[in-house]
Amino acid sequence: MLIRRVRSKRFDLIRFSLCFLLCCRFFVNRVNSYVLTNCTIENTRNITINMKVLCSQRNLESIPNDIPSKVRFLDISYNYISKIKIFDLKFLTTLKVLNMCSNIISHIDDGAFSDLVALQVLNLDENKLTCLSGHMFQGLGNLLVLTLSENYITTITRSSVQSLYSLKEAVLKINRLRDIEHVTPIFHLPNLQTLDISGNLFDSFQSSKISKSTSVRRLDVSYNTLKIFSITDNVFPDLQTLHLSYCGPHENGSMDWDIPDSHFLRNVSDLHLSHIHMSAEMMSMVLRSLNSSLVNLTLNDQVEYKLKTLVDEACHIPTLRTVHLKENNISKDMLQSCTQVTEMDLSDSDTIELSELFFRSMKYLRILSLRSNRLRSIPNVLKNLATLEVLNLSGNMISRLDCLDLDNLTRLTELYLQINYISIIEECFFQDMGALNILYLYNNKIFTLNGAFKKGLVNLESLNLKHNYLRSIEGEFENLPSLKHLDLSFNDIYLMKGAFEDLATLTTLDLSSCGILDLGKSLTALNALKTLNVSHNSMGFEDFRENNIQINPPFSNLSSLEHLVMDYQSTFYLPSDYLQGLKSLLTLSAQNFHFNSLDPETFAHTPNLISLDISKNDLSKNDFTEHSLKLFKLIPNLEKLYMSECGLPSLDFIFLVERNIFKKDNEVSLSSLPALTFLDVQGNPFSCDCSNAFFIQWAKSNSQTQVVEAYQYLCKYPKDLKGSKLLDLDTRPCFVDSGFFYYISTASLVILTLLGAFIYHLLRWQVVYAYYLFQAYLYDAKRKKHCVPYQFDAFISYNAHDEPWVKGELLPELEEGQGWKLCLHHRDFQPGKSIIDNITDAIYGSRKTISVISHRYLESEWCSREIQMASFRLFDEQKDVLILVFLEEIPDQQLSPYHRMRRLVKKSTYLSWPKAGDHTGVFWHKLRMALETKDCPAEENPILTGVEMP
Repeated sequence: MLIRRVRSKRFDLIRFSLCFLLCCRFFVNRVNSYVLTNCTIENTRNITINMKVLCSQRNLESIPNDIPSKVRFLDISYNYISKIKIFDLKFLTTLKVLNMCSNIISHIDDGAFSDLVALQVLNLDENKLTCLSGHMFQGLGNLLVLTLSENYITTITRSSVQSLYSLKEAVLKINRLRDIEHVTPIFHLPNLQTLDISGNLFDSFQSSKISKSTSVRRLDVSYNTLKIFSITDNVFPDLQTLHLSYCGPHENGSMDWDIPDSHFLRNVSDLHLSHIHMSAEMMSMVLRSLNSSLVNLTLNDQVEYKLKTLVDEACHIPTLRTVHLKENNISKDMLQSCTQVTEMDLSDSDTIELSELFFRSMKYLRILSLRSNRLRSIPNVLKNLATLEVLNLSGNMISRLDCLDLDNLTRLTELYLQINYISIIEECFFQDMGALNILYLYNNKIFTLNGAFKKGLVNLESLNLKHNYLRSIEGEFENLPSLKHLDLSFNDIYLMKGAFEDLATLTTLDLSSCGILDLGKSLTALNALKTLNVSHNSMGFEDFRENNIQINPPFSNLSSLEHLVMDYQSTFYLPSDYLQGLKSLLTLSAQNFHFNSLDPETFAHTPNLISLDISKNDLSKNDFTEHSLKLFKLIPNLEKLYMSECGLPSLDFIFLVERNIFKKDNEVSLSSLPALTFLDVQGNPFSCDCSNAFFIQWAKSNSQTQVVEAYQYLCKYPKDLKGSKLLDLDTRPCFVDSGFFYYISTASLVILTLLGAFIYHLLRWQVVYAYYLFQAYLYDAKRKKHCVPYQFDAFISYNAHDEPWVKGELLPELEEGQGWKLCLHHRDFQPGKSIIDNITDAIYGSRKTISVISHRYLESEWCSREIQMASFRLFDEQKDVLILVFLEEIPDQQLSPYHRMRRLVKKSTYLSWPKAGDHTGVFWHKLRMALETKDCPAEENPILTGVEMP
C-alpha cells in the first residue's frame, strides 16, 4: 500500500512537471515570436496594437504553438483541426476575435478558452460539434458574438453557456435542434439581443417552452418546417425583428399564426415573410396585427395571388417605410394602389410599365431602387418624385440620358446608373442636379462626354466612369469645382490635354489600364491630389544616361501626394529624378515595372516613404552591395518592404556589410532600415549558403519585423539543397571569423607558454611529484588486478656516493647475516627497460622500501622519484612499506623541496646510522624488526617502524 502511494505521488509530480514545462513552452514561444512557422501576420499599420494572425488554409491538424501572445485577431479557418485542447490557446489574453470555422472540431476541452478573457467574437461554424455540454465556454465572460452554424448540435446544457453572461448574438442555424426547449439556455442569457436558429428541425415554435421573458430583439426562425408559430405569453417584450421566411410544412398545408394578443409583438418593426407557407388570409391577418409598429417589410418570392393581397394590405400600414419585393412577378395593376411606401425595391422583377399614378401619393419618398430590371429608358413617372434623394437605376438596359429625364429631381444627392448600355448623355441632363454628390456611370458604353459635366454639377464630389470607351477627355471636368474622387480606369485614353486643370480639390485619381504612354504635364494642376493610380499602362523609358537626355518628372508638382501606384509598366529604366516632387509620399507600389536596376538616388525625393513594393522586377543582376546602403538610408522611415519574385538568390544586401549590423539583446538589427516592420520577399530563388546567413539569423531572432511566410521559403541553389527550407539552414559555420580564431589561438599559446614557465619555475617539484604519483597509481592498480607476488623483501634506494656503505655495511648484515633478499639497482634492474619502469617494478615488487638518506641522496633526481613513489605506495595501500635510514643529520630547511618526505619525518620515527665509535648492534636489531613487521593497516600501526638512535 505504501509503495502504491509513493508511486502515485511520483506520477502526480511527473504530471505536474510536464504540465509546467508545457506551459513554459507555450509562454516562451508566444511572448516575442514574430516570424511564424505556419501563419502570417496581416500587414496593418498599427500591427502591435491590432495584430491579426492568419492561419487559414494551411492544412493544420492542431493549433500552432507559436502564435504571438499579443494577437488580437486569429483566423485558423479551413484546416483539419479536430480537437481544441486545454493548452492550445494559453496566454492569448488579448485575443478579441477567433475564427475557427470550417475545421473538423468535434471536441473542446473544458477550460480550453479560460485564458481568452478579452475574446468578443468566436466563430465555430462548419465543424462537427454534436452538443454543447460541460463547461465548454468557461472563461468567456466578455464574449459578445458566438456563431455555431452548420454543426450537428442536438442539445445545449445550461452549464455549457452559463459563463456567457455578456453574449449579445448567438447563431445556431443549420444544426439538428428539434425542440425550442433545447434552446432555452440560450434564450435566458441576460444580455442576448440576436438569436438565429434558422435551418434546424423545429416543427413548432411555442412561447410556453421558453417559460420566462427574454431580452431578444432579433429572432430568426426561417427555413424551419413550422406548423405553428404560437406566442401566448409576453416573453418577447423587446422583439423588433422577426424572420419567418421559408417556414411552414414542405408538403401540402400551411403554417398557423397563433398570437391572441397583438400586444405580445408590439415592438416588431422589421418583418420577413418571403416565400412563407401560409395562406394569404393568414398573412393579411399578420400584417393587420402589426399595423401600428411595422416599418420594414420583406415579401420576396411570393406567388402572384398572394402578392397582390399583401401589397394592398401593406399600403394601409401608416408606419411602413421600406418594402422589398424581389423575385416577384409584379404587374402594373398590382402597384397602383400602394400610396404610402417611402422606400421601395423592385429588384429582379419582370418588365413593368409604371403608371403615372403610381408614385403620385408618395410624398415622403427619399430612396428609390429600380435596379436589375429591364428598363430601356428612365421612366417619366420619376419626374413626380420631387423629394427623391437617392435613385438607383443600375443593372437595367438604359441606352441614353436625355435632358428632361430627371429635370425635376433637384434634391437628388446620389445617382447610380452603372451597368447599363448608356452611350449618349445629353449636355443638359445634369443641369438641375446642383445637389448631386455621387454619380456612378461605370460599365457603360460612353465614347464621348460631349460636355455633359459642364452644367449643374457644382457639388459633385465622386464620379466613376471606369469601364467605358472614352478616348479623349480634354476640358471635360473644368466645371466640377467640388470633385474629390475621379475614376477613369479601364478606358482607352490617348489624349488628356488640360483635362485636370481646374480640379483643385481632387484628392483621388484612378488612371489605371488606360493605355497611357506618357503622363507629360497633365497632372501639373493637381496640387491637392493624395492618391494616384497609373498602373497597367505603357509608360516606358529607355536608358538615356549615355546620351545625357533629360526626362521631365511627371509628379514634380504633386507635393501633397501620399499614395502612388504605378504597377505593370513597360519601362526598362527608372530615372533617378522620376519621383521628384513627391516629398509627402508615404506608399509606393511599382510591381512589375520592368526595371532591372535601381539608382542609389531613386528615393532621394521621397524621404517620408513608409511602404515600398518593387515586387516582380528582375533585380538579379542589380549589384545592391555597392549602393544599397545609400538606397535605403534615404528612406529611414520605411516600415513595409515588398521584394517578392525579384530573382534575388541572397538577401544579405539588406544588411550590407558587417559594420552596418548592430546587435541588441542578441538580435541582429538593421541600421539602414530601423523602422521596418513588414518584409515580403517570397518567390525569390534563394541560395542556401552563407550569403543568406545574416538574413536567416535576423528573420528568426528579431521581434520587430515580420518576414512574411519566412518558414516557407525554399532553396533553389545549390542543387543538393534544392527544395529544402531556407530557415532550416545551419548558419553557425558562417559566423566563424578566421582572424578572430587565429587571434584566440595565438593568445592561448602565449598564455600557455607563460603559464608553463611559471609552473616549471615555482611548482616544478609538485608537478613532477604528481606525475610519478599518477604513474605509481596506474602500476598499483594493474598489480592488484593481476595479484603479482613479491620478489624481494626490500628495495634499497640510495645514492651512488653511498654505495660503499651499502655494499660494505648493509648487504653483508641483511643478506648474509639475517637472510633477507634485497633489490639493488646496480644488480637487479632489468637491462633495456626504462629507469622509471625498473624503479616502479622494484618498489612494488618488494615488501619494503629502505631509503638510505644523505645530502647526496637529497640532491639526486632519481632518488627523489624513488622515495616519492614509495611514499605514494605507503598512503595508497595504508601499509608499513617505507623505512627511512639517515646516514647524516640533515636540517629541516634542507628537506623543504621534498615536502612529502619532510612531512613523513615530522610525523614518524626513523633510523639513524650511529656516529663513529658508537655500537651498531641496536641499529641492526631495529632494522630487522622493521623488515619483519607484517603488512597491517596503517591506522592500527605506526606509519614508519623503527626508533631514533641516540
